Amino acid sequence: MTRTIRVLLVDDHTILREGIKSLLSGHDHIEVVGEADDGKAAVERVGELNPDVVLMDISMPRINGIEATRRIKEEFPQTKILILTMHDEEGYIYPIFKAGASGYVVKRTATRELVSAIEGVMEGNTIMHPSVAQTLIADGGSGDTESSRDQDFYDGLTERELEVVTLVAEGMTNREIADELHISIKTVQAHRSNIMDKLDLHDRVALTKYAIKKGLISL
Repeated sequence: MTRTIRVLLVDDHTILREGIKSLLSGHDHIEVVGEADDGKAAVERVGELNPDVVLMDISMPRINGIEATRRIKEEFPQTKILILTMHDEEGYIYPIFKAGASGYVVKRTATRELVSAIEGVMEGNTIMHPSVAQTLIADGGSGDTESSRDQDFYDGLTERELEVVTLVAEGMTNREIADELHISIKTVQAHRSNIMDKLDLHDRVALTKYAIKKGLISL
């Protein structure tokens, strides 16, 4: 008897989650055990539900899919992360695999391909949608390291600075960011100053536009 694969759906669009859940419900060996609408909730739900596979979007509020993946793999290394997103640009691919994802498929994927991807990551395989694989192959001769690609895509921002950018763009105050990240307000202010200098930006509106462009938050 085939073991049931327990799946957690993580996407900030309710209609999309409902659609995916409906599609997967037609497969007896896959059970959607829960849902989350942002990265922070995803980490919490993994701790509560212990799913086999997390089907994760990238652009989400509070914590994006890249950071959520990194935290889940640190706390629950046995959990498989399968990214399901609209993005297939190179800049998203390297950071998400570096964070610990086992697969990367795009939302135009057919249902049978999504089911096959879920089964594949459960078997320990690395899964990539053809468009993602083509992007990697096309870039294969560049000679850049993964870390340099990450740095190039995010303009030299550190992981902590990316967290701050995301939270600022979501409208959080310095106090709220300090509480969220468990750091001091002065540290938040220092991060914001460094971020503005690195990006040559001067206000929250410009920073929000940057976060949207880089997929750190969604509209």
